[in-house]
Formats: sequence, structure tokens, C-alpha cells
Amino acid sequence: MGRRLVPLTLDNLQDLPQRCRSCVFWELDPVSGEAAVKGGTAAVEKESWISAVLLDWGSCGRVVYVDDAPVGFVLYAPPAYVPRSAAFPTSPISPDAVQLITSFIKPGYQGQGLGRVLVQTVAKDLLRRGFKAIEAFGDARWKEPACLLPADHLLAVGFKTVRQHPTHPRLRLELRSTLSWKEDVEMAIDRLLGAVQKEPALRPL
Repeated sequence: MGRRLVPLTLDNLQDLPQRCRSCVFWELDPVSGEAAVKGGTAAVEKESWISAVLLDWGSCGRVVYVDDAPVGFVLYAPPAYVPRSAAFPTSPISPDAVQLITSFIKPGYQGQGLGRVLVQTVAKDLLRRGFKAIEAFGDARWKEPACLLPADHLLAVGFKTVRQHPTHPRLRLELRSTLSWKEDVEMAIDRLLGAVQKEPALRPL
């Protein structure tokens, strides 16, 4: 099974599930989001949001393909680009962190480690860009796929709770913790030898 992860762009936005392409739960504040859904402009608003974040901040998502078929994605951005995050009781996201907005793997491909691979790919990207952590609002009572990720899934891929809440805890993943001991040693040796520091790779599954 060949799998690859590519940055989310306007060109492959159509590879997201239909309901996700027209979901603006995170991208707009509650009032604007409701108006976009009622007015039938949610898909256009979603595309505009991704375009603006790409131009302003850079890469904000990844799409995972298995044998060239899109099977999942992840979306992330600084909280300043995520109006809905301010509405949560455990907000705000820490100033040194980027928000893991949402992620999805098609049911037939769940349980294969792809969710962890997506998080590790985001971590690698953000480490390279100088960020210290990823934070997310979890759903402690998750029952079915929705805009919020299950808190249990976030804990399973390395996040730790930084602010408890019965329904929407805020969780955090320190990016340094995603590097293995072996890679830390290799980086230290490179520095000692005066070599050009390589971009740290993440642990394979």
C-alpha cells in the first residue's frame, strides 16, 4: 500500500470529504458561520479562508493518500485565524502554540496509524517553522465524527491535558517530544562537527 502526504492547497481541496469542504465551524465566528450555512456560501467561505491562510501564514493542512485515493486530512493554523476557538470555555490557545483544528480518516482506513502520521507530519512542519507546541480542543464525550476530535484520540497520539473540562478539555503536544532520542543525538553530533543541521525527521510508526 503506497501512502503519501501532501500539503493542502486550493488544487486538492476537492479531495476533502464533501461535508468538510463546506464546513466553516472553525473558520468563521458562530454568527457568520450560521449566516454562511443559511445563505449557501459555506463552501466559498471555506475556500476563501484556506486561500487567505496560505497567503498570509503558509501551509495549513495535509491530505493523506493511499494508493492515490484521498483517505484523510488534517487542518491547523494559529488561533488568530480560527475565530471559533475563542468561543470555547478552555480557550485561549497558548501564544506559543498552533491550533490543531480538525482531522479525519475515512472509516475503512482507521486503526492503521494514519492519524498519528498526520499529527507527526504537522509537528515536523511546525518545528521547522519555529513553533513550540500544538494545542487542540478535545471532545470528552465524542460519539461520532464531527468538527472536534475525540479527547481520547489526542491523548493516544501524545497530547496531554493542560486545561481540564467535562466536555471540551484543551490538550497540548510539545513538539520536542515528537523527536526520538536517536534523532536528538544525531543533531548534536551534526552541531559538534559543524555540519549543516538537517531537518529533524520524525519517528516512523
